[in-house]
Amino acid sequence: MIHEHRVLNPATEELVATVPATSVADVDTAVIRAAAAQRTWAALAPADRARLLRRFAVLVDEHAERLALLEVTEAGHTLGNARWEAANVRDLLDYAAGGVERLTGRQVPVPGGVDLTFLEPLGVVGVIAPWNFPMPVAAWGAAPALAAGNAVLLKPAETTPLTTLQLARIALDAGLPEHLFQVLPGAGDVTGDALVRHPDVAKIVFTGSARVGKRIMAGCADRVKRLTLELGGKSPNIVFADADVEAAATSAPMSFLDNAGQDCCARTRILVQRSVYDRFLELLAPAVSSVVVGDPSDERTQMGPLISRAQLERVCGFVPEGADGIRGSAPAGPGFWFPPTVLTGTAPDAPVATEEVFGPVAVVLPFDDEDDAVRLADATEHGLAGSVWTRDVGRALRVSRAVRAGNLSVNSHSAVRYWTPFGGYKQSGLGRELGPDALAAFTETKNVFIGTEA
Repeated sequence: MIHEHRVLNPATEELVATVPATSVADVDTAVIRAAAAQRTWAALAPADRARLLRRFAVLVDEHAERLALLEVTEAGHTLGNARWEAANVRDLLDYAAGGVERLTGRQVPVPGGVDLTFLEPLGVVGVIAPWNFPMPVAAWGAAPALAAGNAVLLKPAETTPLTTLQLARIALDAGLPEHLFQVLPGAGDVTGDALVRHPDVAKIVFTGSARVGKRIMAGCADRVKRLTLELGGKSPNIVFADADVEAAATSAPMSFLDNAGQDCCARTRILVQRSVYDRFLELLAPAVSSVVVGDPSDERTQMGPLISRAQLERVCGFVPEGADGIRGSAPAGPGFWFPPTVLTGTAPDAPVATEEVFGPVAVVLPFDDEDDAVRLADATEHGLAGSVWTRDVGRALRVSRAVRAGNLSVNSHSAVRYWTPFGGYKQSGLGRELGPDALAAFTETKNVFIGTEA
């Protein structure tokens, strides 16, 4: 049995830290402590809970550079991205704090009395966070859950526990009750499974692969446990002939190379209308080759390494040797490096065109008309995000409504904002995170009828 996890720097393969793994017995203890802390937390006046969460946000901001450097070291994120992620945690806490005093019920008109609804906290919530965005995705679940009056047990990925452990220390410094927000490093099939199956964990929030998500869903079903899933993606980037083709081509690389392609929203299927296909490729080639890949701590770097050797081997398995396409460069030597890669001449049903690679690899596929574009966009089991490039407003709306995905962008690649809902169709997930309804997803609705007739 693994009793500790080794954290490696993905850019150098050097050992950064060893972190004790949480056992099943440790999870049991954590749940008991969290339940007691949750009762104290929920009993606070809403204004006091909001004030403590804002204090948490202030301290995250004060520690932002340290958090960012930890993210660079354990996850291989570029420094610019890591700084954005620390700021995103701060903003999520601020946004969630603003909802504490607005988490209101309703008065429903009924005969013979008054009917009221109350939104009550669930209790203890388990958040299982991924390694690709350790800080922000952890906060996606933790911030609204805390704001709604719950306790949070956060299990980070084995490879990236350091930033979340630091966030737990900051929460204590901010004055949140002890044991209210606990980080439980450990293996998914031990610590994660214990959270899923524990009878006193009321909800699980999981971000990760569809394969693991299905297993967690089955584990939650046994106790009819509440569940939010944010799973994989294979997002299309649809470029019509009437678009600004130059803008679409020059922006395409970072839509799938950000975080070395380890992003569920990565636009890894570039669908280009046939009449501008060749022109698009001419513009795309220099844009791909100009992407700076290297030391993630260098502010000039645009793309860093993959997270691990296992992930590197997985990505290599998707790219046939000698395949046609456009390739950038990547460092040689230590580290888990893979060059930016765009494949052409790929069959639409090839694994690299339909399955999530989770690396810096995209395919370019031609299409004929609007119906053909939508057909290709939907030819995958995923439905998380996508982009549509066109100058025709009517087409932009038609295609955005037709594509089966939860988050569409027109003439841009934006997918995630903490103040708008986020989630997927099909096997990309279940439920929605972020946005104005995030807190309500961590509550139960209680209905109370008060008779007024004598």
